[in-house]
Amino acid sequence: MTDDAFQNLALTNYGHFTTMRVEDGRVRGLTLHLDRLTRDCRALFDVSLDPDFVRAQIRSAAAGAEPVTVRVTVCDPAFSLVHPAGPAAPRVVVTTRAAGPDQQPPMRVRATRYLRDVPQVKHTGLFGPLYERRRAQLDGYDDAVFVSVDGLLSEGVTWNLGFVDDDGTVIWPAADVLPGVTTALLNAAHRGPVRTEPVGLDRLPRLAAAFATNAAVGIRAISAIDGVEWPAGHPGLAQLRAEYAAIEPERL
Repeated sequence: MTDDAFQNLALTNYGHFTTMRVEDGRVRGLTLHLDRLTRDCRALFDVSLDPDFVRAQIRSAAAGAEPVTVRVTVCDPAFSLVHPAGPAAPRVVVTTRAAGPDQQPPMRVRATRYLRDVPQVKHTGLFGPLYERRRAQLDGYDDAVFVSVDGLLSEGVTWNLGFVDDDGTVIWPAADVLPGVTTALLNAAHRGPVRTEPVGLDRLPRLAAAFATNAAVGIRAISAIDGVEWPAGHPGLAQLRAEYAAIEPERL
C-alpha cells in the first residue's frame, strides 16, 4: 500500500475490500468478488472500477506465493475528511498473507448486540466488529456473532452465519447482512432445501447444527452460541463442505 493511501485510510477509514483464497491460480467465486468490488466502488465513490485491471493485479500479487489469501482494498488517497462529497479517484491496493488451513476447528461464539454500519457493503470500517471479537476472546470465546435488539441473529464479525434444521434444510438468518460470496456459492451448489428466515436466540436449541462461512476458510462449524451447543460432526455440515469443495474455481 502506498504511503498516501495508507495514511488517508488510517485517517478516514473510508474504503471497501474483498478477500479471497488463491490456489493454483484459481479462485472460487472470482466473478462474484469482482462484482462486489465494482458494486461497492459505485456505492462508496460513485465511480466505475475496471474488473480486468483488478484481476491482473490479483494475479500478479499471488504469483509464486500460493496458496495465499488476497485482500483487494479500494480507497482514495485524496478522500477528504472535511468534504467527502468531492470528486473521487480511488486506487486499488492488493495485499497478501499466507493462507491458513481450509479446515478450521469448531468455534464457540458469543452473541452480542451489534449492527454494522451500511451492512450491505464490505467496507473497511472494522473497529466495532473487531472490538466485539476482542471482547469475546478475552472472555474465553473464539468469536462474536451479532444479534439485534429484537433478539434476531444476523452475521459474525467477518463471516456469514448459517444453520441446519432437523430435516436437513439450510437456514440463513433474514437480516441486514453482508451478502457473502461463499453463501451465494453454497446456495447455488446445495442439493437440498434452503430458506432465509428470522432466527431468534430462543430458536437455537431447536436447530441441529450451526456454521460460519467466508472465502478464506469456506465452512467452519460452530460448536456453541452462548450456552447452546451443537455437534461439530453433523452430516449436514459434511455435505456442505463436500458441495463447496466441488465448486470449480475460476482462473485468474
